[in-house]
Amino acid sequence: MITKLTVTNIHVIDQNSAYDFYVNKLGFKLVDDIPMGADSRWLTVSPPEQPDLQLVLFPVKVSKMFPKEVAESLIDLIKKGIFGCGVLTCNDIFATYEELKEKGVEFIKPPTKEFYGTEALFRDDSGNYFSLQPLNNFDK
Repeated sequence: MITKLTVTNIHVIDQNSAYDFYVNKLGFKLVDDIPMGADSRWLTVSPPEQPDLQLVLFPVKVSKMFPKEVAESLIDLIKKGIFGCGVLTCNDIFATYEELKEKGVEFIKPPTKEFYGTEALFRDDSGNYFSLQPLNNFDK
């Protein structure tokens, strides 16, 4: 039987910019940066305390996988923030929020107490959005 998810992808518009965002702003660790032909690469990062989960920073561009019309549509949707990517957790949401803001992360919503717990919302440099929540947020 399946035991866990180990690799998944986040569609990004520019891999170099995404690398800077995930590694230098969010503090993720680089796992792989492997050239794959003339203008492609396999670029994966992991949350610092979850090295067994790799996120592929997967570029959306015209290719065999993404014909021109599809690539253009996907890029437009990513920029609009249509795709929610997930929930990231931290030990102290208020301190993490301030640290990420200082690094240039743009938040859609500051830490706010909701009926389900406390969360802040931000977008990555491509437009994908994330919920930032404290550990054990749902235990309350």
